[in-house]
This record gives sequence, structure tokens and C-alpha cells, in this order.
Amino acid sequence: MPPLYVTEQGAQIGVTGRRLVVSKDQTKLAVVPLVKVSEVVLLGNIDLTTPAVKRLLQEGIDVLFLYRDGRYCGRLVGPPTKFGNLRLWQYLRVGDASYKLRTAQAIVAAKLRNCRTLLLRYNRKLHDESVSDASDSMHRLIRRAGRTEKMNALMGVEGQGAAIYFGVFKRLFKDDWPFEKRVRRPPTDGLNVLLSFGYTLLGHAMESAVNLVGLDPYLGLMHVTEYGRPSLALDLIEEFRHIVVDSIVLRVCNERLITPENFSEQDDPQRPILLDDAGRKRFLKEWEARLALEFKHPFTQQRTTYRRCFELQVREMARALQSGELYRPFTVR
Repeated sequence: MPPLYVTEQGAQIGVTGRRLVVSKDQTKLAVVPLVKVSEVVLLGNIDLTTPAVKRLLQEGIDVLFLYRDGRYCGRLVGPPTKFGNLRLWQYLRVGDASYKLRTAQAIVAAKLRNCRTLLLRYNRKLHDESVSDASDSMHRLIRRAGRTEKMNALMGVEGQGAAIYFGVFKRLFKDDWPFEKRVRRPPTDGLNVLLSFGYTLLGHAMESAVNLVGLDPYLGLMHVTEYGRPSLALDLIEEFRHIVVDSIVLRVCNERLITPENFSEQDDPQRPILLDDAGRKRFLKEWEARLALEFKHPFTQQRTTYRRCFELQVREMARALQSGELYRPFTVR
């Protein structure tokens, strides 16, 4: 089931029976059965009635609040999971430094493999020497990741891989988009805005999957545990960042579904570049299309989608935590 996205500013979400009703100025914009909603995502100034809040909590449907530009604001979730034994195993593994390192090594290696795969795919047509060199460097880093003996060293390998990857990222685009490096807070150009928006959506899709399976999203094995940080969800999105989000960014830009004209400069230092409503809606459409894309899962050999794959990877993590065996990340060829 896909999320319900509401982007119309000033809209209100109410509930009638088992249906969510989206309206504005007493005009109905949409009526959606609850059974067809996995999550509600609100971008900007959207009202949610108290009866709707209660019904969503009863149904176990999360509500994600984003600012109009896609930045994270907050999340409404229901009661905590009842899977106490599963979380107990998670707590025990998080306290095992050796197990954490082995899991983090697998995640970093998978992330680098998927980075390399994306570069090789695009370079089949580009034949760009710098992209080819970056792919070779990524291959060497993948081998180094498994030989690290401390988490800091592993994070150094991951950081080198990110620098190499984003160093040639601009070369994958047909148009001359301004992009020097990955900048997160705040994004300073259109491509960074799209990447940040996509990573935000990915992170919260994974957090929903973690809550569904019953693990604690705030206790990870690679990312440091900090107050308010969903570290496990951040661990699990690493293998999907580039094959999901970056692929969408490349598609919408190279096919000119989103252009530089969809961005405007702002006086606000917290968000100097703003994506307009049309661009945001287009990105969300492509995001949903990507998550609905069917493919053969490398473990089960069954047809699945990326949305379902998020849950499968959380379940794979749960299996590894309970058994003590190595986590198997998702990689593509």
C-alpha cells in the first residue's frame, strides 16, 4: 500500500467511517479508504482533525509531518511494539562491539557496491574516464571495508567512497546542473535539494518498516545512538540510497521532468534554494513509481517491489539479530 501524500496548502484531513477525507474550503479533494493507506505524509500547512488522529493511531498508520520544502518536522506513531523478545535480542547485539563491526562492514560494502553499480550503468553510454576511475577506486574500497578492525576506520572507508562517488556524480547528468559536492544542511543547489528530499522520504519509509517488524528504530549498529536519531533506520537505508533516490534524481533531471526553473533562490539562510510545488509533486510521483517497480529479489528469487523490499531487509536484520549470524544487505547487479 502506498502512503497518502497531501501537498495542498490549507487542506484538512478528516475521517468518515473508514475513509480519510481531504478537503479545502468545504470542497472535497479526495476520499481514500484507510485500507489503502500505509502512511500519511503531510507537506506544509495541512490540518489533521482529532477524530482522524485517533483513527489513524487505532489503525497503526503513521503520520509524517514535513515542512513545505521537504525537511523533517515530526512523526505521529501509535503504541510501541509488543515484540519484546525481538527487541531484547537487538539490545544484546547492540552491546556486542564485534557483532556491530561485522554488521557495519556488510552494510558499507553493500553501499559501495551499489554506488559502483550505478556508476557502471551510466558509464556504459558516457565512456567517461573519470567515472571509470571512480568505479575502480570503489572496487578497492569494497575490499578494504572487510579488512577494517575498528568502526572509525570503517567510517573512514565509507567517507572516502562517498567523496569519490559524489566527485563524479555531476558527470552523470545531461544538463549542466550546479553541483560541487554533497551538501546536507542546508542544501545549496538543486541537486542537493532533490537528494535531501529523497533521503528524507527513504529514511521515514524505512523507519515505518522497522516499526512494523517490531525492532527499535533508535538503536542501530553502524550509526551512533543519539537522542532522537533513528539509527537503525539510517543503517538500513545505506544500501538503498543510490539505487533508489539517486536513480530518481538522475531520471527526473536527465528526462527534464524537473528543470532548474523549478528552483528559486531564497533570502532564508536555512533554505537558500527552494523546490516549487510542481517539482515537488513530480518528484513524489517518480518516488512512488520507483517504489512500485517490480524485480526479482536476490534472496527469495520472488517478484517484489522496493517498498516491500524495505520490509524484507528489516526482517533480514531481525533474523540476523536473533540468530547472531551476519546480516545480508541488499545489492543490485
